[in-house]
Amino acid sequence: MTEPAPPTDAPASVAYDLVIVGGGPGGYTGAIRAAQLGLRTAIVDKRGALGGTCLNVGCIPSKALLHASELYEEAGHGLGKFGIKVAGVTLDLAAMQAQKAKVVTELTRGVEYLMKKNKITYLAGTARFVDAHNVAVTLNAGGGETLATRNVMIATGSEVTALPGIAIDEKIVVSSTGALDLAAVPKTMIVIGGGVIGLELGSVWRRLGAEVTVIEFLDRITPGLDGEVSKQFLRILAKQGIKFLLGHKVTTCVSDGKKARLTVEPVAGGDALDLAADVVLVAVGRRPYTDGLDLAAAGVEAGPRGFIPVDAHYRTNVPTIFAVGDVIGGLMLAHKAEEEGVAVAEIMAGQAGHVNYDAIPGVVYTMPEVANVGRSEEELKAAGIAYKVGKFPFTANARAKANLTTEGFVKVLADAATDRILGAHIIGSDAGNMIAELVTAIEFGAAAEDVGRICHAHPTEMEAVREAALATDGRVRQM
Repeated sequence: MTEPAPPTDAPASVAYDLVIVGGGPGGYTGAIRAAQLGLRTAIVDKRGALGGTCLNVGCIPSKALLHASELYEEAGHGLGKFGIKVAGVTLDLAAMQAQKAKVVTELTRGVEYLMKKNKITYLAGTARFVDAHNVAVTLNAGGGETLATRNVMIATGSEVTALPGIAIDEKIVVSSTGALDLAAVPKTMIVIGGGVIGLELGSVWRRLGAEVTVIEFLDRITPGLDGEVSKQFLRILAKQGIKFLLGHKVTTCVSDGKKARLTVEPVAGGDALDLAADVVLVAVGRRPYTDGLDLAAAGVEAGPRGFIPVDAHYRTNVPTIFAVGDVIGGLMLAHKAEEEGVAVAEIMAGQAGHVNYDAIPGVVYTMPEVANVGRSEEELKAAGIAYKVGKFPFTANARAKANLTTEGFVKVLADAATDRILGAHIIGSDAGNMIAELVTAIEFGAAAEDVGRICHAHPTEMEAVREAALATDGRVRQM
């Protein structure tokens, strides 16, 4: 059964079936799918380089630095355990940053090539609504153009959330964007926020030589993760040398151009601390970005926090205007936006576009990595759902022992009555790849027994997934 195409009051003579505002993962992926389905499609992005925050100043450059910093630390401190002696390891930060930039450039150009290949009109410029069916574009190269369209997809993403009273100069007090482009390794770095972005970038600079302290308002890091995983993650990061001030808040942060000085207070009350750092990273989340879009001109209503409300088919209150990705809230993940962009394109073409939010994985790309899909124990308890737990540590996995990567475990949560997998959580060196099997299992409605009966190659870390599934029924085997 297909989903009917949305209603339209657009005139018959329009240049486009779909104009997409925003060239990030949701936008460009949606554009490609729309073009594949025969829709005349245009995409507008003001950055001048497609890929959005993710590709330009987020997911991709951060992963390039995470990988490079892991190699640097391994060469300097880890290879000796394998009988490989390396002397005189030095850091060329400029070369590391240049390699990161090269990766970003190649990928952004690749996305632009895909627009040409799929005959998608790409305009580098700033878009604003004239009305529900006309989008005015101020071109970066000068001049302007107005695009007449049957439908619009808003995929403008998000921006860094600032803290009141703390000025980000991208030199001493930086956002994630500035933290990716530091020209020198700071001696000291304070990270405000114990979430994914802060921990990933804090890990990069800790490996490269900075003393890193994370200040978190809550009494735990990564509040979205399963509680047991979060506790283990904290212990591992602390063992790696990152310091934590949990249950603390920053009340002042002032830069003198050389250092930043902060006042930090316990959330529960108590004596304040005076701290100083060469660099302060503000990583307290992201907020929807719609600046200059003039939603009101199109009649689109935004929510009180700036997120755009949509229905089950991603329509705003204006039936021919859709929105996807960070700008609608929910999980702020590139791959979640991609799925939504594709779903919208398929709905417009009369197909049944759909996103299963229970099967959206999340990954923290530290070392070890942390990955999850579905429900946590806390969520299942809050919902009153009876469940079984199966857990298997990497200390008992043969490949992890051979690789000396034994920190962490795999955890599978299954319905107590049906055995259907409800959630899975992995903390381990290759968790981001390993979670894919459990995402697939949840997507297909698999039981823990199904995964437990699949033959896994030996010796691989993936065997830990099978053992965790078996453990929900008390059948775990030590290796």
